[in-house]
Amino acid sequence: MDFTISPKIEDFRSRIARFVEDEILPVEANRDSWDAHDNISKDWLAPLREKAKSEGLWCLQLKEETGGQGIGKVGMAVCYEEMNRSIFGPVVFNSAAPDDGNMMVLEQAATAAQKERWLAPIVAGEVSSAFAMTEPHPGGGSDPGMMLTTATRQGNGSYVLKGRKWFITGAADASHFITMARTSDDPRRGLTAFLHHKDEPGWHIDRRIPIMGPEEHGGHCEVVYDDMELPADRVLLGEGLGLKVTQMRLGPARLTHCMRWLGLAKRCTEIATKYAANRHGFGVRLSDRESIQIKLGDLAMGIEIGRLLVMKAAWALDQGSFARKEVSMAKIHVANLLHKAADVAIQINGARGYSKDTVLEWVYRYARQARLVDGADEVHQMVLNRHLTDQNRDFWTWETAG
Repeated sequence: MDFTISPKIEDFRSRIARFVEDEILPVEANRDSWDAHDNISKDWLAPLREKAKSEGLWCLQLKEETGGQGIGKVGMAVCYEEMNRSIFGPVVFNSAAPDDGNMMVLEQAATAAQKERWLAPIVAGEVSSAFAMTEPHPGGGSDPGMMLTTATRQGNGSYVLKGRKWFITGAADASHFITMARTSDDPRRGLTAFLHHKDEPGWHIDRRIPIMGPEEHGGHCEVVYDDMELPADRVLLGEGLGLKVTQMRLGPARLTHCMRWLGLAKRCTEIATKYAANRHGFGVRLSDRESIQIKLGDLAMGIEIGRLLVMKAAWALDQGSFARKEVSMAKIHVANLLHKAADVAIQINGARGYSKDTVLEWVYRYARQARLVDGADEVHQMVLNRHLTDQNRDFWTWETAG
């Protein structure tokens, strides 16, 4: 791949960088702007979103006809990394999970009528959304084939959903839901994706699950479907094509997580580097100590490795590949890198890093879930081993032009 980016992408990147520096970081630094779950308060979020819209920095990931800028996955890698220099960045630009992944899959899989009803309001920022797939034991998690939530077709063509989901991100605030349920025992075509609105009967949030880290708006919830009836036009893509919907959504979503996490890893390095350059001890500046230089140099290399893995995966997706190997490698590396970046930065900052005087403790708490969401490290390592077993030495090949 060519590692140069187009002038269009560079224009978006530079304008995002300016917006984050001038508009978002000052809000982040003001603790009055934070809500009870360590996210940006919606009262502070709304005006920032309007400014982002007015500057043409809204929903860059979507096609122009959908309301975006059609920058592709490579462009997203560049821009998302820049957005997440601030912990509040992605949500300001409507590029945060889970709306980000939900919008992209609806753009790709929904009918025209479904896009108008279910996608357009998310694009406009009028509502938020959730993706309900994961279930408590013994239901489906990383293995969707274990899914226990059922959707039974009725004589009138409607479906009745029954089951339980948990750790559904954003559910408490979401209006639009994409829910996975079993419609048959077929191992390949047994799952179906459904659309529903928060105000429809037959479902409820059992609890908002307390977590270790800061939360997205709407938290992480346990959801119960208790004979919820949905008409046939709520099926997304087609009955029995739910597994395809999950593949369409989760592959790119895993990579967009990595894009954003690189921005956070860079922010940790930025805070650590600045502190080390100004902090003295025993007559020596921290940044002049070889031990500190080794830590920061290793971190810089790790971030660049992550950027290369993410960019290769993004390029492969733009070429039409599923990029399963590339996405898994990026997911493993960047998730661990983010945790390491926060840990190293806290160590260099000492007690200051452990305090709430910086965002490092926020990133540290947030980072631990990175190795779990959208597939634990071990799942992706098994995926890579499966590819290695199938391909042998062809696991490592270069694409030939033409």
